[in-house]
This record gives sequence, structure tokens and C-alpha cells, in this order.
Amino acid sequence: MALPETMHWLFWDVEPAQIDVALHADYVMGRVLERGRLQDVLWVMRTYGVDRIQAFFRERARPELSPRTLAFWRAFFREEQPWPTLPASHPHSAVPWHG
Repeated sequence: MALPETMHWLFWDVEPAQIDVALHADYVMGRVLERGRLQDVLWVMRTYGVDRIQAFFRERARPELSPRTLAFWRAFFREEQPWPTLPASHPHSAVPWHG
């Protein structure tokens, strides 16, 4: 399955047409859940499903996601168990206006 053309703007640093939605699922979810619009997030939810998205957060720390984004998704999923995190000294790669 290919990435929708309406989401190519999110993947400015790679060739979006080369992204394999199944093979690069973690990359796609990280980018969209951090920077995507509502329509992009809805596409991720339809494409991967809630269980797969929750597993994405539970599998390992996600440095591409800002603390604000992680807090939002923890609240959204009503997650009680902590998710893996990076040490506080590790900078995340979120955009500066998410501060």
C-alpha cells in the first residue's frame, strides 16, 4: 500500500513514493502522530488500527515524539501503564514550536 499523496508533505526528507506503508509502519506512525493533521491521523488509525498504534507506543521509546505528543496519546488511550521513555538528558527531535 502506498502513502496517500495528500500526506507527502509530512515526508519532505525522503522520497514519499518509496515509502512502503506496511514495511515502514513505525516511521509513518511516528511522523504522522507527531506532525500530521487530523485527516492524516485518521488515515493512520484506519490503516494500522488502534491495537497496532498502542503497540507502537509500548514497544520502545520514541525519540521522534515530543513529550507533549506522548502525553496526548497516553490520555487518548487512557493508558495507565508507563510507556518506555528515553533518559531526560536525551533530546527529542520534535519541532521547536511544540515546546
